[in-house]
Amino acid sequence: MYISLRIRLLLIFTLVLTIPFLTLSLLVPEWFGTIMEKKTTESTVEMMDQFSQYSDSLTSQVEDLGKQVLVNPATQEWVRSEENGLSDSDLLYMKNQLKTELSSMMVNNSKSMSVSVYLNDGTGTSQTLPPLREIVWFKEFYTYDQRWMRSHQEWSEEKVNSYLLPLFDLNTMDLSGVIKVNFPTVQLEDALEKVKLGEEGRVSLLDSKGRDVLGGLPAISSGIVKKSLNDMKHHTSRTGVVDVNQGGNEHLVFYQKMGVGDWILMSEIKKSDLYAPVHTLQRNLLLISAWIFLLTILVSFILSSNIVKPLRKLTDSMKLVEKGKFSEAEKGFPSIQTRNDEIGYAVKAFKDTTKTLDKLIKTEYQEKIRRKDAEYKALLLQINPHFLNNTLEVIGGLSAQGENRKVIDVTVHLGRMLSYSLDTERDVVTIGEELNYMRRYMEVLKLRHEDALKIEIEEDPALDKIAIIKFILQPLVENAVKYSFVQNDVASIAIFTRKIGDEAVLVVEDNGIGIPDAVIKELAKLDRNEHAVLDSRGQSIGLKNVLGRLKLSYGNRFSYSIERKNPEGTRITLRIGMEKEEET
Repeated sequence: MYISLRIRLLLIFTLVLTIPFLTLSLLVPEWFGTIMEKKTTESTVEMMDQFSQYSDSLTSQVEDLGKQVLVNPATQEWVRSEENGLSDSDLLYMKNQLKTELSSMMVNNSKSMSVSVYLNDGTGTSQTLPPLREIVWFKEFYTYDQRWMRSHQEWSEEKVNSYLLPLFDLNTMDLSGVIKVNFPTVQLEDALEKVKLGEEGRVSLLDSKGRDVLGGLPAISSGIVKKSLNDMKHHTSRTGVVDVNQGGNEHLVFYQKMGVGDWILMSEIKKSDLYAPVHTLQRNLLLISAWIFLLTILVSFILSSNIVKPLRKLTDSMKLVEKGKFSEAEKGFPSIQTRNDEIGYAVKAFKDTTKTLDKLIKTEYQEKIRRKDAEYKALLLQINPHFLNNTLEVIGGLSAQGENRKVIDVTVHLGRMLSYSLDTERDVVTIGEELNYMRRYMEVLKLRHEDALKIEIEEDPALDKIAIIKFILQPLVENAVKYSFVQNDVASIAIFTRKIGDEAVLVVEDNGIGIPDAVIKELAKLDRNEHAVLDSRGQSIGLKNVLGRLKLSYGNRFSYSIERKNPEGTRITLRIGMEKEEET
């Protein structure tokens, strides 16, 4: 089915711009809302913890003050005065003495606390009340052990919260009344104002019945408080958050159970108020998505009319160039119709570049083939004279010693080796053939050195049929023998082949003095310039030759390492990455 370029551009721009932006319009606000809720929770819990720490500190001082009053000797004497039947003047004296002690305690207190002590009959240090059992707050204290009272007004005009402590004789433990410690409600109110939950959040300090501890009506509606308290019954944690649905609105309610009586700190906010910035962001993003869609329609029309058509044909030509089909690409150039603008200049420049590139590639390819072939032949020729010179020295030495039989053996081995080396029809052999050649070469060496030369060959059968270039091992063994006899009477040479993964690993070890540092530095030049081997001078020409040929033949598939063994000796390891075509 034919689809016009304009429609395709519209679809592309929609997929590339409009749909991703539309998706972001839906996902980003949700992600942002999740982060906002997380941050709100963290900040709210932190503020509630700070309030809890403050209230714990305040109420601890209140409790300590009540306990000080209880154990004070003046308090205990007044409690026992009723039982001892003292006169009214003695009772009045003890009461005034106790009031003096209480005044001293309150003066030393920094939280503006006040203390009243009441006996069961209502007699008190600050005022006289009806019998305590007739007072509502005492009934709650006596029956339910409700020690913390909600905000109320005492005989003074200031609103206070109170802590009730049983008054009893420390000797008989009989309940004689109650100690009432008051502290200003404003101290809790000021601390509570610092607990903020956004601009629309509400915070209340409640008891287990949902009543405001600070007096008056809670800032949070009674319906939300009731549902929250009911949900909190199923939560064992001290702090948490519950979702409450009230009047069709979702509310987030954070709570923290205080360490004071049954007090609960509760913060509430509507989700709609919390997510209002998110909804605004989402609406703006959707509007931008609509504008982007309209813009893609306009851009696709302009591009399809003036730019895309010649670019499409140019792209077809570039694909042909990429595949190396320069002639076919040149045939398609005349069909590209352009104006005298940037697109026309790009098409013309590409035409000229393609023609020049085609010519340069053909020239460079031919030169590279000739250069690589010449380099390889130079390296191969460099090794044969070196080998023949060493072998003739062996024959000459044996002849001088009159070892005719050994001369014949060396000559036979030499003939077979020359047959192998002079086979110019192929430069690549199998590893098995290379090892057989090395066995003949070592027989020549052993005839010369006899028991002074120990040779070990360990061959991995898995590599017998793997192809490799000629004369890789002989120069390495030749150098190993040379360095082994410098300080030793006996030379030990070992050759190992291993197939490790996709690599053919060839190792030559000796017990010599090790390759000099100067030679290792020269070999490092091969890693930077593979042609440096053609200029080899001085020591280890054969080793440089081998490394140069391997690098020239296998490139990045070849690597090597030279290790000095302690206390003496050298290990040279060659690693060649194998390919299927190398198997013969």
